[in-house]
Amino acid sequence: MTRDLTTGNPMRLILGFAVPTLFGLLFQQMYNMVDTMIVGKLLGSQALAAVGATGSINFLIIGFCNGMCSGFAIPVAQQMGAGDQSKMRRYVANAGYLAAILAVLMTVVTGLACRWILEAMDTPADIFDMSYSYIFIIFMGIPVTILYNLLAGVIRSLGDSRTPVYFLALSSVLNIGLDILLILKSGLGVAGAAIATVVSQGVSGAACLVYVYKKFRILRMSRRELAPSGKLCGTLLFMGVPMGLQYSVTAIGSVVLQTAVNGLGSMYVAAVTACSKVTQLLACPFDAMGAAMATYCGQNAGAGKLDRIGRGVRDCSLLGFVYSLLAVLAMSFFASNCAMWFLDPGEKDIMTLLALASRCIKVNTAFFFALALVNIVRFSIQGMGFSVLAILAGVLEMAARAVVGHFFVPALGFTAACFASPAAWVAADAFLIPACVMCVSRLRRRSPGSDTPEPARLRLKHSHT
Repeated sequence: MTRDLTTGNPMRLILGFAVPTLFGLLFQQMYNMVDTMIVGKLLGSQALAAVGATGSINFLIIGFCNGMCSGFAIPVAQQMGAGDQSKMRRYVANAGYLAAILAVLMTVVTGLACRWILEAMDTPADIFDMSYSYIFIIFMGIPVTILYNLLAGVIRSLGDSRTPVYFLALSSVLNIGLDILLILKSGLGVAGAAIATVVSQGVSGAACLVYVYKKFRILRMSRRELAPSGKLCGTLLFMGVPMGLQYSVTAIGSVVLQTAVNGLGSMYVAAVTACSKVTQLLACPFDAMGAAMATYCGQNAGAGKLDRIGRGVRDCSLLGFVYSLLAVLAMSFFASNCAMWFLDPGEKDIMTLLALASRCIKVNTAFFFALALVNIVRFSIQGMGFSVLAILAGVLEMAARAVVGHFFVPALGFTAACFASPAAWVAADAFLIPACVMCVSRLRRRSPGSDTPEPARLRLKHSHT
């Protein structure tokens, strides 16, 4: 049930790991896409804008939780590469304890602050109530989101990128059925879409839990391995908190940008929402490449095989470049068709909406290779154990989006909003690429002539990163 990524051709291994992960991400995107398509086509552009207006705050909170879970999985991958299965199981147990605490805290805090956040973001009055009902339900589902992402991260750290896909496929079908039932039949509107998403995510998380318990014998723990450890929890937090903050810091810029777009009116919010959904779907291969590189670099760093890390980054970057070209070519012809997935042809201003969304899609895909490098290089750095550096890259992304949102969108309007994400990707790459070279160099200096580098936490402490 596990896979060793420390031997064999890097390109073949990365592809073999990334492709199943890609299918899983595509199924995961179906949650939001089906919701948005049904909302936009059946409930209208205002309902679509209501869901879209919550996108940045959704990314801020849920992204933090998912980043924490991804960080918790890195020590698991490193111990798997080092061959210490007992310590790997202890990390899994302590990650579970931390994830449970995180789930309770985040659910309570976001539930209490939800209305205030939407007010602070200047959410248009005509969509405020719908936005609140949608995002409040999503926040109440944080525990099941954490459950799935923690288990999926652990499973991928062991080299198995296929198992989570099967359960996501099942829950995606369930999500479509629940959307039809709750939105069309029960008349719950955008709240029904949120309920369908949470229930479906809960099914995939529960299925992963049952499967891990029955099939992954390598994770069967003794009483000693189940014992809480302050030292291991400290290492997990040292990896998880920077990765969670990376998403949150990046999302702060998105919140500033979303606030600026909200000020343009609900039609522009709907256009940006349609663009973001298409972009997220097209960017799934980059997310899969990032997930593959986190595990690949984690296992090879744990095994001390540093030469393979550089080869893997180069091979994966080549994959990203080829796919970016294909995406640009496809959207040159089909951007309008893709935008129509989320828009109602009967809308009064449909042609204006379609033109705005199509322009945004084309601008974003033109910079897709920059986004590819953000995912590939950042997750490689995290897999090597230098999670703190991800925060600095996130700060640059935040700053770029915030500057565009605060200064350029009010002055230049929608066109500036289209270039906000590309500016953030380029800014992050300017830091991440030299940082990756530095990380590999530091690993070499810390472990000269040794097959196993010192623990990542000590490397960071000694290097004052």
